[in-house]
Amino acid sequence: MPRRVEYTRFGGPEILELIEVDRPEPGVGEVRVRVRAAGLNPIDWKIFSGRAASAYGVEPPAGNGNDFAGEVDALGEGVTQLSVGDLVFGGARGDAQADYLTVDAAQVAVVPDGLTLDQAGSLDIAARTAVASVAAVGVTAGDVVLVSAAAGGVGVIASQLAVRAGATVIGTASDDNHEFLRSLGVIPVSYGDGLVDRIRDAAPSPLTAALDNHGRPTIDAALALGVAPQRINTIADRPAATELGLSAVGGAAASLADLADVAAMIARGELVLPIDSVYPLERVREAYEHLMAGHLRGKVVLATS
Repeated sequence: MPRRVEYTRFGGPEILELIEVDRPEPGVGEVRVRVRAAGLNPIDWKIFSGRAASAYGVEPPAGNGNDFAGEVDALGEGVTQLSVGDLVFGGARGDAQADYLTVDAAQVAVVPDGLTLDQAGSLDIAARTAVASVAAVGVTAGDVVLVSAAAGGVGVIASQLAVRAGATVIGTASDDNHEFLRSLGVIPVSYGDGLVDRIRDAAPSPLTAALDNHGRPTIDAALALGVAPQRINTIADRPAATELGLSAVGGAAASLADLADVAAMIARGELVLPIDSVYPLERVREAYEHLMAGHLRGKVVLATS
């Protein structure tokens, strides 16, 4: 029988269970997707831990995950823009980590040639958030932008988009990811004590914007280095955004077209999206333990087959 990741109480990765379920049937305007790859995101564990559940209206029992890619398996009534067998990707909050899911046909994109299913299945949140955060602070040529967690899923895309816009990018990352960031045109700096001095020494001119994907230390460093609050966007510390008057724009501000544009750039080799690791669906707990440990390069993915 088809499988699906669910949890019946809030907690850590140990609460995640792989259960057998009936295969869902697509409704009017929907398609059923045979999921092949489902990317993990930090917001997933923030929801299943209970920390962010209320913001998304989630109460156990609930499914898990958002990002997915796979092939169209069945068409609901009225669907004409897709065919059985088409490779598609997108987001389905609480339904992505399963063998099958149903989703509005208008809310998925076709996987472009050159994009792997692991990459496609990792894009919905990271790509939308990267596009929206770069736009939120208005990155342009001549900017010097601090990007935290620059080798992670959101950070690696946001860093490259900022470089493409003509900005100089300073990216915080673990030492193991410094050479990788240099290959993308990003100036790497390490986390930890002395961050402000390291950024100041690395930057060719004063910082003008910051994209926080890590938390308060990034925000504090940007403010200490003179970045205006309205040119700091955080996806990691919304209370700080409220307190300090920062931007807190996330993926909801980006469109399906934005998602498709990023996918096309990766497929053409204009952007890089590394896959940190791939776990089978039955090892979902281990996959989240790895994600939550941090210091990743790109995305963690669940494979259903």
